[in-house]
Amino acid sequence: MKPTWVFASNNKHKLDEVREILGLHVNILSLNDIDCNVNPEETGLNFEENALIKCKAVSDFTQLPVLADDSGLIVLALNGNPGVKSARFAGENATDNENMHKLLAELEGVADRQAHFTACLCLYSIGTNPLYFQGEVHGKIITEPKGDKGFGYDPVFIPEGYSETFAELGADIKNTISHRKLALNKLLSSGVLSV
Repeated sequence: MKPTWVFASNNKHKLDEVREILGLHVNILSLNDIDCNVNPEETGLNFEENALIKCKAVSDFTQLPVLADDSGLIVLALNGNPGVKSARFAGENATDNENMHKLLAELEGVADRQAHFTACLCLYSIGTNPLYFQGEVHGKIITEPKGDKGFGYDPVFIPEGYSETFAELGADIKNTISHRKLALNKLLSSGVLSV
């Protein structure tokens, strides 16, 4: 029988991606499935701290193991920004579009557009030490959005080895090469599911 975990996010795109990749091995419940409205403030200084904050907040609500993700876009020319503030780069309640356009404005005229997405997964159960799994996908930021199949910064990010943005490539390809996929692969190969 498959174990059941709660994925500590209200982001439907992330939930779909995690279910697509882990679904054969784990029954993934959303926060809505357990009627949990927890939305802790992400005050961590890095992705690991933010992922653990989410895990612990949801753990207080359920006895099930909790998987949380904190991820973001690191742009070298912007000293690592937007980084842990990727979802609120243009302000606390900014939309994906607002964040993306702020990024493009800050990179206007900048030649070095190297960037990478980082995903940090935290798996936590009450009374155990948290486990972390990290993935990165490198690429570059283009000057205008292309594609409509992604979310977040996908329309302006071209991964290495490709000529199209994540938003042009779509979920089928993105889910095989994304930062979250790489982190989930590390989780799957860690042996944590065979314990």
